[in-house]
Amino acid sequence: MFGLSPFSTTMLLAGLAAGLYMAWNIGANDVANSMSTAVGAKAITYKQAIVIASILTVAGAVLVGGHVTATVKGGIFDPEAVDSTHLALGGLASVTAAAIWVTIATWKSLPISTSHSIIGGMLGFGLVAGGPEIISWITLGEVILSWITSPIFGAILAFIIFKIIVKLIFDSEDPERTAKKTTPFFLGAALFIITLSLLYETALSLKLFGRQPTMLEGLGMALVVGSVLGYAGKFIVLRYADGDNGIGEVENIFRNLQVLTSCFVAFSHGANDVANAIGPVMLVVENSVNKSLPFFMGTDYLLLMGGLGIAVGLSTWGYKVIKTVGFKVTKLTNTRGFSVDFGAATTILVASKLGMPISTSHTVVGAVFGVGMARGLEAVDLSVIKKIVISWLITVPIAGITCVFIYLGMAQFI
Repeated sequence: MFGLSPFSTTMLLAGLAAGLYMAWNIGANDVANSMSTAVGAKAITYKQAIVIASILTVAGAVLVGGHVTATVKGGIFDPEAVDSTHLALGGLASVTAAAIWVTIATWKSLPISTSHSIIGGMLGFGLVAGGPEIISWITLGEVILSWITSPIFGAILAFIIFKIIVKLIFDSEDPERTAKKTTPFFLGAALFIITLSLLYETALSLKLFGRQPTMLEGLGMALVVGSVLGYAGKFIVLRYADGDNGIGEVENIFRNLQVLTSCFVAFSHGANDVANAIGPVMLVVENSVNKSLPFFMGTDYLLLMGGLGIAVGLSTWGYKVIKTVGFKVTKLTNTRGFSVDFGAATTILVASKLGMPISTSHTVVGAVFGVGMARGLEAVDLSVIKKIVISWLITVPIAGITCVFIYLGMAQFI
């Protein structure tokens, strides 16, 4: 095959298969989080969620996904300390172990972290293949810190946004009129962040401008786009918000805004979590093929493959996790769902720009919890939160131990 040795051919095919399996799992578990609030708040149907999330997850993977892929591929341990053959085996073992655990969690309808799973697998391999001295403990510490801070920041942002909506709109004398007046602000804020995420340090900005804009340039362009489209988009949002008067009309307005923010979450999800499938695959193919790679093994093609695999996972098994996050943690309305999506997506995209593979699950669940807390502790089903947190805590050790056994088993044949 392509003039490769039997070993290289086997590893190439096995890596692609494992990467697709992991991408399918990400779609079934993590992408479900990106659409769970919109489905839970009845802003869109499950079938609509599949179409929207599939398109935007692929777009996020291809346009922005390269940043985090580099961290997952070689940032957890020093790849120079392990020979190429065993490095390829380690990447294959890591992604396979992670995918197995995510499958089990999805079967139990638990929104675990695919980022946790793949990092746990890479950590397990690094420890058994080279020992503690090859682990990049500083990078690992930063990643672990991001796992802790992401649900906290997601919760805080969602809490603040929902409180602003309550204070600004629901507590006003005429909530419907106030909602219509403030629509450009909320729409513009969402479009500002989306534009900044697209134009600052992405492949898209290179294609558009031939260089990477500075942060100041990115902020300026995002501000103009957010302001202009926020005001212009007001008329589209209000045109289709033709429901009941009063509070019902407010929710209808935010239903349309939530569709946008759900798209925002799906895009940011593709940008961040595609690395969990493609990072280890790149490690496999780059260390098992000692010649030019086939064109379809380039980074862009692998990112596209990962995005498509994620889309298939969502459409086939994503409903299980959507039920947990969208319906069981707390009751969601369109204003609450908008707050969750905006807080979560902002956190995720900022982390993507920093190259940190944070957990979409952690961030979204944290944001849902934050919105629930804005209504009081009794509005949150703590028993569901407890099960989710336990699944988070055991993910890294389970993925790491599973990876060690898979790696040692494969190494016997080398």
